[in-house]
Amino acid sequence: MLGTMHAWQAVERGHEVVHIEREAEARGASVRNFGQIWVSGRAGGEELDTALRAREMWEEIGARVPGLGFRAIGSLTVVRNEAERAVAYAATQRPDAAARGYKLLDAEEARQLNPALRGDFLGALWCERDAAVEPRVAQRELKQALLASGRYTYLGGHEVRDVLDDGIGVRDDHGGTHRGDAVVLCTGAWLSGLVRELVPGLPVRRVRLQMMQTDPLGEPLTTSVADADSFRYYPAYGGEALDALNATQAQTPTAAAHKMQLLMVQRADGGLTIGDTHEYETPFAFDTVEEPYEHLAGVVEALLGRPLPRVRHRWAGVYAQCTDPRRVVHRQQARDGVWLVTGTGGRGMTCSPAIAEKTANALGW
Repeated sequence: MLGTMHAWQAVERGHEVVHIEREAEARGASVRNFGQIWVSGRAGGEELDTALRAREMWEEIGARVPGLGFRAIGSLTVVRNEAERAVAYAATQRPDAAARGYKLLDAEEARQLNPALRGDFLGALWCERDAAVEPRVAQRELKQALLASGRYTYLGGHEVRDVLDDGIGVRDDHGGTHRGDAVVLCTGAWLSGLVRELVPGLPVRRVRLQMMQTDPLGEPLTTSVADADSFRYYPAYGGEALDALNATQAQTPTAAAHKMQLLMVQRADGGLTIGDTHEYETPFAFDTVEEPYEHLAGVVEALLGRPLPRVRHRWAGVYAQCTDPRRVVHRQQARDGVWLVTGTGGRGMTCSPAIAEKTANALGW
C-alpha cells in the first residue's frame, strides 16, 4: 500500500510511474491487516497529525475509488471495569481528544451505536475519526484507477535487484532496466538483500502477527471494536491511569505471552476480521498457534453475547517497524535520486497516503 500511495501521489502531480512489485499482486502486510484507518490510539504530535491527514485523504480517495470500501464507521474500545474506564476517561482529557473524536459512553450508549454488542460491559471509548477500507482489494482497486490515468505502468512479478550506477534507475530480475527522475523503494518487511546493501544498520525491525476471519456475522457490526488490552499497546493511552491498570489488572497468560489486543472490524461480506498478536524476536515461527485464537474467540463472544461464526481464514503476517517508536516512518536517501521508505509498523494502512504526500513534497514532485 505504501508503494501504491507513492505512485498515486506522483500520478496526481502529472508524472509517469513504473511500479515494480515482487509478487504478481500485493501479498504482504497490505493485504493481511484489518483495513482500519486507526486514529484513536496514535501518539500525540507528528503521528496523530499524520494519521488525521491520512484519514482525510482516505475519504477523498475513497470517494473517487468506491471499490476501496471506505467507511467512516468510528470505533468503540470496550471497558469492563472501573480501572479500564479510568484509562478511557483519561484519554478524553487529552488536549487532542476533540481532534480524535473521543467520547466516553456508558454501555447503553455504546449499544445504540453498535447494537451487535449484547455482552456484559461497563462502557466504551468512542473514536469518531476511525474508519475502515477493504484490505484484500484496496491495492488492486487503486491500481486500476492508476492504470486509467495512462501514466502508470504496473510490473508485477518483478523484483528490483540493483540500483544503477550510471544515473537514476533500477535493474530487475528479468534483466529489465528502468530509469527515471526518482526511485522510491517501499520494501515493506523485505529488509535483506538490496536493502541491506544500500542502508547497512537500518534502524527497522520486523514484527509478526496472527489474525483470523469468520463467516458472515448475520448482522451489522456498525463500528470497529477493540478491548482494553489495546490501551497497553497504543501510545495515546499512556499515563497514571494506565499505570494503575497494569499494576492491578494483569493480562491473561495467553494475552501476555503473545502481546495481544483485540481489534475487530466487519468486512464487506459480513465476516469479521479479528486479531491480533505481536512477535518481535526472530527467527519467527513458521506456523500459527491455536491459543491466541481461542483467547480472541472468548473475548469476542463475551462482547457480542453470542457464539462466534465459523472461522474460515487464519493467517500470519510480518511488517517492518522503526526501532524508535517515536518515528512514524524511516525515510532515507540511499543514493542520488534513490529513497528508501519503510518501517511504518502498525501504522502502514492508516498513514500511507500522508507518508507518500510528505515524500512527494520533500522530493519536489
